[in-house]
Amino acid sequence: MSLSATTAPPSSAPPPPNAEQRRRRGHLLNRLDLKYSPYLYIAPFFLLFGIFGLYPMLRTAWMSLHDWDMIGDNSFIGLDNYTRLVSDEYFWNALVNTFGIFALSTIPQLLLALFLANLLNRTLLRAKTFFRMAIFIPNVVSVAAVAIVFGMLYQRDFGLFNWLLSFFGVEAIDWNGEKWSSWTALATMVNWRWTGYNTLILLAGMQAIPKDLYEAAAIDGAGQWRQFWQITLPMLKPTFIFVVILSTIGGMQLFTEPLLFANGNIIGGDQRQFQTLAMYMYEMGIVNLNTAGYGAAVAWAIFMIIVLVSLINFVLVRRTAK
Repeated sequence: MSLSATTAPPSSAPPPPNAEQRRRRGHLLNRLDLKYSPYLYIAPFFLLFGIFGLYPMLRTAWMSLHDWDMIGDNSFIGLDNYTRLVSDEYFWNALVNTFGIFALSTIPQLLLALFLANLLNRTLLRAKTFFRMAIFIPNVVSVAAVAIVFGMLYQRDFGLFNWLLSFFGVEAIDWNGEKWSSWTALATMVNWRWTGYNTLILLAGMQAIPKDLYEAAAIDGAGQWRQFWQITLPMLKPTFIFVVILSTIGGMQLFTEPLLFANGNIIGGDQRQFQTLAMYMYEMGIVNLNTAGYGAAVAWAIFMIIVLVSLINFVLVRRTAK
């Protein structure tokens, strides 16, 4: 007697009782990872900014509303420190010096950086990598070394620049003694150090411009000068605005170069002829311990001036680049 050859296939084993829970938990963790992990990645920046950026700013704002000193006598005086700024001739002198050096350094610097970036962007230029590396070398050099070397070059009696000017019958210039001469010396120092840095940023912006636009313009008969004005500048506008704002912030905070140029004299020469706002803030807030509150008010005045000048530059660049 034979049994039936057909048998039912073995049924699959039922899933463990906690498999569904593990699957749901994994799905939930995956959603949490996609939703919240980006915030965890950027959290260190905001944590450091809150400790070393936001808190000092708020603390400085609070100090500026007090007659603050380092001894402990800190009485609330409201906006008196800011009212004092309006009639402080040293503050206005530092403001004029800062804008003077800024104008002599930033404007030629950006124009030269734009010219060099356009030159390095040309396809016919040989050894482009070498020139791109070489133009960035001044920015790698320590600012202290730059100030010391340029201070020696601008010496009145034994400086190289006065020696060169003597061949043209020009008498020795006391570069530290007058406003225009000290502004020129500091602007030269700043331009030498930061032109290459801005050149590479502008060059990176030019590299992002599609080459098809230049090829189409060349087919239509546009020369390099016309391509530069009608393609490069309009397409480079966001990068150029960034460079302008970055240079504005740096120019308004100029401190190390004039301090070392004055051989550590915080007042910037015998007659404060090249004392910048940052130097005046340091003098009031750090050197003079009993005027820390006023120094904090100067710091916030610098912040507001930077914001205002950056907005003006932003509007001007956007209009001129259209």
